[in-house]
Amino acid sequence: MKKRTAYLAAFFAAVLGYFLIQKPLFMLYNGSVAKGVPLADYGRVMLHGFTLDAATAGYLTVVPWLAILASIWFKRFPLRAVLAGYYAVIALLVTIIFIGDMSIYPFWGFKLDASVFLYLDSPKNVLASVSAGFVIFRLLCVLVLSILAAWGLYRLTPAVLAGTKRRVADSVGWILLGGLLFIVIRGGVTESTSNIGQVYFCNDEFLNHSAVNPAFSLIASASKTEDYAKEFDFFDEAKRRSLFNGLYPTGGKNVVELLNTKRPNILIILMEGYGGVFVEPLGGEPGVSPNMERLAKEGVFFTNCYANSFRTDRGTVCTFSGYQGFPTLSVMKIPAKSRTLPSIAGKLVKEGYATDFLYGGDINFTNMKSYLLGSGYQRLTADVDFSMSERKNPWGVNDDITFEYLYNEIKKRPANGLWHTAFLTLSSHEPFDVPYHRLDDKILNAFAFTDDCLGKFIDRLKQLPQWKNLLVICLPDHGFHYPLDEPNNSPRVHHVPMIWLGGAVKQPMVVDKLMNQTDMAATLLGQLGIDHSEFNFSRNVLGEEYVYPFAYYTYNNGFAFCDSTGVTQVDNNSGKTLVDSPAPNSRRMDLGKAILQSSYDDLGNR
Repeated sequence: MKKRTAYLAAFFAAVLGYFLIQKPLFMLYNGSVAKGVPLADYGRVMLHGFTLDAATAGYLTVVPWLAILASIWFKRFPLRAVLAGYYAVIALLVTIIFIGDMSIYPFWGFKLDASVFLYLDSPKNVLASVSAGFVIFRLLCVLVLSILAAWGLYRLTPAVLAGTKRRVADSVGWILLGGLLFIVIRGGVTESTSNIGQVYFCNDEFLNHSAVNPAFSLIASASKTEDYAKEFDFFDEAKRRSLFNGLYPTGGKNVVELLNTKRPNILIILMEGYGGVFVEPLGGEPGVSPNMERLAKEGVFFTNCYANSFRTDRGTVCTFSGYQGFPTLSVMKIPAKSRTLPSIAGKLVKEGYATDFLYGGDINFTNMKSYLLGSGYQRLTADVDFSMSERKNPWGVNDDITFEYLYNEIKKRPANGLWHTAFLTLSSHEPFDVPYHRLDDKILNAFAFTDDCLGKFIDRLKQLPQWKNLLVICLPDHGFHYPLDEPNNSPRVHHVPMIWLGGAVKQPMVVDKLMNQTDMAATLLGQLGIDHSEFNFSRNVLGEEYVYPFAYYTYNNGFAFCDSTGVTQVDNNSGKTLVDSPAPNSRRMDLGKAILQSSYDDLGNR
């Protein structure tokens, strides 16, 4: 077994080494010297990209692992001959991906992903941008490198493996070793699995891209990349445009000024799942959120807001990029698309704000890290920045600890500095294990715990000099279906509170305009006097152009459209209308379909 283990380790190390050496080559080819990239950054790129390289090498090691498992049951197993063809195939594919990624990056500006397949039906147009010499040289590189790689793997492989005497025991041992290989492929034993975002480590997009394994990028995106513009083609272009135009105005002066300053410090608290079902003034369960209800009376309370989607990864993008939620995909999981989105942080950075993001959980989950860094957050704090003793929640660090951390961070900041912090809470998430025991119902108690943490946090902030120039926005990432038999696509579940607090707020006010979570971005930027015209699906609900209030949201392959006439809810799988209340309304149906079609068109064009 030692010989078998040594071979498998050597194969894995060889493939991993091939991936690692690709990184400095990629950087050099794409102008790292001209960019002034210091030598230390080459090491940082290789270090941070290591886990994704290891996961990809793990995938490629599965076939040799299976071959060795089979060899245990043969007297003489010709391992080298069996795997020779496999070596040739993977060496060629990996090298084509490497050379292709390195060569295309100067033109595309992002890593090779499955969107390349959308262009393969027109190779003539693709090749029109490069010379014949360009193509020939790279084909020669592919040929030479793939031959060398295949030959190297072939040489390190034992020609023949003899069978073992303890076939059953050795097979069991080898299967257990396969479990370790699975962990490497998965990227560890935490909630998050291997994803592109885990290798992002700074705000320099080039360095982050250099750390990404191109083979993993291509494979991971293959299941997520489609010709989105062809999805949900309900109408011809003229009809779609006539229905959609004017629904999302991007200009107009404010009709109401909420703030006493155009440049407050801004804290956005994205509250995990904290839908209106837990807020009594919105028709929710009584006694769960006394602090939110108290604070709503002290600030600006938006009472008719609806979350756009149903998961944290989707709701985060909806909130910070003012972008639609989709019923069949998560934009956060598609870095080639999410990097093109506008963002609140990105706009504020241009105005001189320092930005940071706090989350007590695994920030690599669902590619969150790549989205946050790409959208302008300069510093990220997550579970790994807290001690193991503080990570008592199955998802990471409970809200009492992260709120305390945030308070101490704000306390240290100069009163005259410009900063924006976003904070995603965590404790009001299943399994709802919290160090708090006020309510008997476990779910209600977890949400009451977050409410308690929020109330204490705000009360302490009020005592600081930073409060005077501070705007705090509390908004959920999505709603929650409670009671549990409540359909998770109902308007009641998507109805969420939004509260603006702080010394920067002029006076308490209630805003009852029908709106969406995505509208927070344009409304905030509008209050700051910052242009938000690139936010195609976000409306300044306090602007003079907001003349047709409506809310639109998506759930698992379905959508709903609400306006003053009622609500229409459609299941895309069956094509059936689930709700049309108080009476059928073809206009609501058509507008919802036009928004859904326009959303996919916009995504496809990014």
